[in-house]
Amino acid sequence: MPGTAVGAARRFAGGAALLLRGIGLYVRSPGLMLLGVVPALISGALFLAAYATLLFFVGDLAAAVTPFADDWSAAARSVVRVIAALAFLGLGGLLMVLTFTAVTLVVGDPFYEKISERVEERYGGTPDSVEVPFWPSLRRSIADSLRLMALAVLIGIPLFVAGFIPLVGQTVVPVIGAAVGGWLLAVELVGAPFYRRGKRLPDRRAALKADRPTALGFGVAVFVCFLIPLGAVLLMPAAVAGAALLARRSLGQPITED
Repeated sequence: MPGTAVGAARRFAGGAALLLRGIGLYVRSPGLMLLGVVPALISGALFLAAYATLLFFVGDLAAAVTPFADDWSAAARSVVRVIAALAFLGLGGLLMVLTFTAVTLVVGDPFYEKISERVEERYGGTPDSVEVPFWPSLRRSIADSLRLMALAVLIGIPLFVAGFIPLVGQTVVPVIGAAVGGWLLAVELVGAPFYRRGKRLPDRRAALKADRPTALGFGVAVFVCFLIPLGAVLLMPAAVAGAALLARRSLGQPITED
């Protein structure tokens, strides 16, 4: 059992390292990667405005979902409403990161497809690639993204409710949220390499489940970086590059240069 845990921890760290390798590719190909910042910048401005709106109204929302505390003492009422506000902000952060990724990948599809393809060429190309017309590919990408976002909402609701539990809501729930968000991000970001091989969403899930610690390591690293102000905008191309490496690794293809 200890050996299994150590092995899983190593694979988790290896998955996180794929994001670092994506950043390295970003640095080595600045022209191509900077193109990927443009759609991320557009989406980022919209989502930043949305989250700022949530911050502005979070006090009112916390009061609206805790009417039972109106007659409590000021201290008790403040505590429960701070917990409610943190739960709203946590759920908002989870959904913001996931929906930002899905929307940005759709908006910047040609850019991110080119980044992903260029990364694969560096490591031996895609021998099992198939020709995927643009519009059918875009429709499938949108449909898969909507499914993942719906799943995020379904998972986010019980996490939001659990956020009201003192201590647990502020310690265990954020960790679970990062793990869930990381997994969904990993599944979302490897979309382009799998589409290039004619594979769909179930194929992505199955391939990543075969080495879940690595996928989680990559996804959680991306999730945490995306929570940093401007992190999502600046690191989106690097995340796409790292996801191409994750896809190759999950499919048993080389991720070392000749």
